[in-house]
Amino acid sequence: MADEELEAIRRQRMAELQAKHGGLVWNQMDPDSSDQQGQQEAKQRETEMRNSILAQVLDQSARARLSNLALVKPDKAKAVENYLIQMARFGQLGGKITENGLIEILEKVSQQTEKKTTVKFNRRRVMDSDEEDDD
Repeated sequence: MADEELEAIRRQRMAELQAKHGGLVWNQMDPDSSDQQGQQEAKQRETEMRNSILAQVLDQSARARLSNLALVKPDKAKAVENYLIQMARFGQLGGKITENGLIEILEKVSQQTEKKTTVKFNRRRVMDSDEEDDD
């Protein structure tokens, strides 16, 4: 999918959301509530845009797998979503990604985010021989 197509879809979706929420009356008495409301709307628009892009690039089985992953490991699912959206924006996706393709992407993301744990032991030896005799 080309960048122009994604941008056109994004603009269309933003216009729909603005038309839908255009008649919203702001509470002028409490400016903090309008800021909160604006932030919530912005977050909702971003979520809808992300879901729209993911619906375009993933087939049904891949979306189901990603949804299941989001229930168990939300951070990993978010990383995969970000990866897919970035690939879509740069036109690196040839078509819809299948479940097997998503599994490959999951493996790539897992390798990149894999935490390496090392354990280091610092042993202290007692130099005083009197303490060894007490044991």
